[in-house]
Amino acid sequence: KASTQAAIDAAAEIGLAVIATTFTLIAVFLPTAFMGGMPGKIFMQFGWTAAISVFFSLVVARLLTPMMAAYMMKVPTLHAVREPVWMQTYLQIVQWCLDRRGATVVAVSALFIGGLGVAMLLPTTFMPPDDEAQTQVTLSLAPGSALTDTITIAERARQKLMQNPNVLMVYTAIGGGSSGGGPSDDDAVSAANVRTAMLTVMLKHRKERQGMTMQGVEKQIRESLAMLPGVRVTVGKDGVNKYVLVLTGEDSRALERHAFQVQQELRSIPRIGAITSTASLVRPELTIRPDFVRAAELGVTSADIAETVRVATMGDYPQDLAKLNLNGRQVPIIVRLDHVARNDIELLKRLPVPGARGPVALENVSTLDEGSGPAEINRHDRKRNVNIEVDLGDMALGDVEKMISALPSLKRLPVGIERGTLGDAEAFEELATGFGLSMITGMLCIYMVLVLLLKDFAQPITILSALILSVPGAILALWFTGSALSMPSMIGLVMLMGIATKNSILLVDYIVIARRDSSLDRTAAILDACLKRVRPILMTTIAMGAGMTPVALGLSGDPAFRAPMAIVVIGGLITSTLLSLVVVPVVYSYVDDGVKSARRWFVAP
Repeated sequence: KASTQAAIDAAAEIGLAVIATTFTLIAVFLPTAFMGGMPGKIFMQFGWTAAISVFFSLVVARLLTPMMAAYMMKVPTLHAVREPVWMQTYLQIVQWCLDRRGATVVAVSALFIGGLGVAMLLPTTFMPPDDEAQTQVTLSLAPGSALTDTITIAERARQKLMQNPNVLMVYTAIGGGSSGGGPSDDDAVSAANVRTAMLTVMLKHRKERQGMTMQGVEKQIRESLAMLPGVRVTVGKDGVNKYVLVLTGEDSRALERHAFQVQQELRSIPRIGAITSTASLVRPELTIRPDFVRAAELGVTSADIAETVRVATMGDYPQDLAKLNLNGRQVPIIVRLDHVARNDIELLKRLPVPGARGPVALENVSTLDEGSGPAEINRHDRKRNVNIEVDLGDMALGDVEKMISALPSLKRLPVGIERGTLGDAEAFEELATGFGLSMITGMLCIYMVLVLLLKDFAQPITILSALILSVPGAILALWFTGSALSMPSMIGLVMLMGIATKNSILLVDYIVIARRDSSLDRTAAILDACLKRVRPILMTTIAMGAGMTPVALGLSGDPAFRAPMAIVVIGGLITSTLLSLVVVPVVYSYVDDGVKSARRWFVAP
């Protein structure tokens, strides 16, 4: 009965603090689930999982934990309680801060501003570069190259890659089969991809590379393949660790000229990797210009000319092809000119085109010329565009973006040409915008929840002050470890906000209880709350920090994504906990003074 009553009394005493903490955490985590863009797809699972888990932890804390305490805990033997040695020192520090409130606030403000200043020096990126045991090498030959040329270059590249001591195996794939049963080349390889080879490189485990990261191995690969003749080499997975600069405009010639100038200036930036541009992709082509006057006289339309050339060179559309029925599948039958005939312009001139008065030779109704043209035409927001892809190498996305923005050709863009970004740079802008909006929404939700639970409009401000105290430690932890401000570190900041508000709620709630139930004055209530709440707060901080330490050290798996999150949480916990235990009481006293002053001004005596 004594254990049961003690459990009930404890649940009643801290019930409001537990409920306030739970709904505050939900208010922090849930807005991140509604972020837009690419960050929203990643944060959505995190937000919902964290919010639902916190809600069920409330159910456990209010129902299961008191029951287990009533049946499993024993009544302690009464004896004199001896406080630890450091407790008296801590209470003296709190008293000193309460006596010098102005100096305390100035010192904390200077620390916060200094943390923001350090944040401006941190490198920024959307996703930190991983350190897996696999990478890719893409070889692109000049337009018009044959399949045999691609096979030869791919084999030379494979042999060079196998000479690297960090490479275990190389898998080569050239071209790609046609999709949907459509027309394909004689070698059953798509004409658009026959000049492209994809080499999947399996690396040794990161612990066996003698301290070399995957980015270091990719740099070695890039240098070893630089001497391959007539081939464009791209190292790394598609879209990973890349900066994509987009130039858009209506004048294609002016756009290509300026893109070439930008590309030349980009090569002057040190430490970056390969630079590729879609503006330089040209391939041989056969241009057919119909003579509409002559065609009209012979009863030939431009659609007849186009269909004749298409069927003769590529074959008919898949849905119009005859099919060979086999057991369990159908094989399309493609009828077209052979490879030699397709390259003979004189033979193509004599192709018969159906007319109103019988077949007509193609050369009688059109002019055929050999030339070159773009391999592909890209558009961004319905405008012609050129994409310039920059391999970041070992540099951060934000640093590369600053260097690129400082180029003279991008500072003074010609009339009609605009600049844009794609890939990680665009995703990071969405991340910064969405994260800021979700944090503001979360703080407003926290304030409203605390107002409803504490029935006070002023003291929730004291609890929110703990959020400011957690920022300097998180930023300094990233700076000391050389980590970048990225999406994982943003997730760590969200987790940190929830923990910081929880500690502040525990402290402020007990101050309110001590003043209300024990009729203590403000200073005595603050010191009493600090005495009784410091150990639960420290226990929570130590447990969270101990759980995050293996993740921060990268003891298992690839630490690229998880380590920044753990570093932010550990650094922020250290400062938020230490500062909250001495600064939150000072803020509480200031807010209490403000409430008393407001009452004197606005409440009638």
